[in-house]
Amino acid sequence: MGIVAVSGTSTGVGKTVTIAAIAALAEKRGMAVAVVKVAQTGLRAGEPGDLAEVERLAPGVATYEYARYADALSPEAAARHAADRALGLTAVAKGVAALGAEFDLVLVEGTGSLLERFGPDGWTIAELAWSVQAPVLLVTDSGRDAPSHIALAVELLTIRGIRFAGLVIGSWPRNPDRVARSNVADFECVTGRPLAGVLPVGAPAASRSHDARCTSEDDVFLALAHAGLDAAWGGGFDAAAFRDRADPTPAGTSITG
Repeated sequence: MGIVAVSGTSTGVGKTVTIAAIAALAEKRGMAVAVVKVAQTGLRAGEPGDLAEVERLAPGVATYEYARYADALSPEAAARHAADRALGLTAVAKGVAALGAEFDLVLVEGTGSLLERFGPDGWTIAELAWSVQAPVLLVTDSGRDAPSHIALAVELLTIRGIRFAGLVIGSWPRNPDRVARSNVADFECVTGRPLAGVLPVGAPAASRSHDARCTSEDDVFLALAHAGLDAAWGGGFDAAAFRDRADPTPAGTSITG
């Protein structure tokens, strides 16, 4: 599968759990997988970050964190406030490309959204994806502004000639409201393709409690991953069936109850 960059439409949309799900399914298929967190912000040295969650949910995956900053800002701003050296695009791209030659699949997690700044020259996960010729998988929430955020991201990728690898809802609510349910069709409209997956909010916590059909925490998360990602990522998610369940009301009628 090569190198895949994973970017969110915003912060807190489920990028890390999506990456863990992809990694767990790939490992299940016998692939050697590496996950790169280009820059972890908002945590001090020694505190468990996003990669600790990936390691818990997908044991055996190789993880690499290139920089860490204590302030919960963009990596560029966090480095500036800490008087620390910011990451350089060339060095990061070389590191990721080297991993691409070593592993079957390399998942590169951005910070925040597609144009979050990593260095004073303004480079972003979009420039990194272009540099290593990696497609970008977008992860979104299901909120009111999500369709416009997705449309802007897809347009940016198109203009820059970066391949769009699909869209995953990384935090589908337990009790979706009308906005969330209506957005499913809107997401497919603005991307021009079916959803690549939907993962439930709280999936990492859910994996801590064992399902009666599963023998371990790993099995529980694998089951969630398989149900939540489509065949392109090793799962069994059916986008059409999910769309019909999410918003079955025909156009022009009202939703009640």
